[in-house]
Order: sequence, then structure tokens, then C-alpha cells
Amino acid sequence: MNETYQHEQQMCHALEYARRAADEGEVPIGAVVVDSEGVIVGVGYNRVEQLKTQTAHAEMIALQQAAQFRGDWRLENCLLYVTLEPCSMCSGAARLSRLKGVVFGATSHLFGSHLDKDSFVPLYNKDTPFFKGGVCEKESIEILQEFFQKRRNKK
Repeated sequence: MNETYQHEQQMCHALEYARRAADEGEVPIGAVVVDSEGVIVGVGYNRVEQLKTQTAHAEMIALQQAAQFRGDWRLENCLLYVTLEPCSMCSGAARLSRLKGVVFGATSHLFGSHLDKDSFVPLYNKDTPFFKGGVCEKESIEILQEFFQKRRNKK
């Protein structure tokens, strides 16, 4: 299997969680953490409104679950797949988790970590984790657009 196909397969799981978030009235963002064997060790979807906390982003929940599953906050050799580019908080948590990298679907033009003026200095990893965008981008965008269109139509 080639790398692109593997990324798309894992992103399909994140998209399932994005749909679950939408079904629950949350902004549809889903995330999964995958170990080096391709096993999903953490999942999450936005639960900011449900849990009434700004830290309940899909990525944060998936990272916490992966750490609990592995019994260690160090998630070396794991990848985080998320349907929307992580914000600064989630990007920082991913880097502090010592992930191998982050793969995301759509670019976030409002809160994406690419908007940060300060560059990140790697604290733990010898190599800065990679960030790869555009995986299942069309599907990620469509879920978000559909959610916000429905929300606008209700008003």
C-alpha cells in the first residue's frame, strides 16, 4: 500500500467522527490517532458545546484517549489524522505529544496553526513532526459547508 492511500484510509475514519459531531450539533471535525502498525489508538470529535469547554477539540480528545490507551503521554511513531487543520492549541499538544506527524484534510483560514507568527522550536523530537494537508480535503470541506449551511437555514 502506498502512503497516500494509507493516509486516505485513516482520514476516512476521522471523517466518520466529523459526521458524528455534526449529528450532535457540534462543528464537524473528527480526529484519530494511529500507531505505527496502523491501529487506531485514539478517537475524538468536537465536543466543545456538549462539554462547555474550549479545550474539547477533536484533536485534544483523540490525543488524550491515545495516551490513556498506550499508558503514556508520549505518542512517538503515531500520526494524528484530523479533518481540519489544527489550531495553535491542538498543534502544540500534538507536538508536545511527540507525534511523528499530523495529517489533515482542509486548511483552516480562521484558526489554523499556519497563521501563527511564531515558529515552533522542537523541544522533544530530533526532527520537527511533519504536517501534511489536503488529504480528503474535498470531503472535509463538504461536511463543514453542509453543517454551516444547515445552521444558516435554521435562522
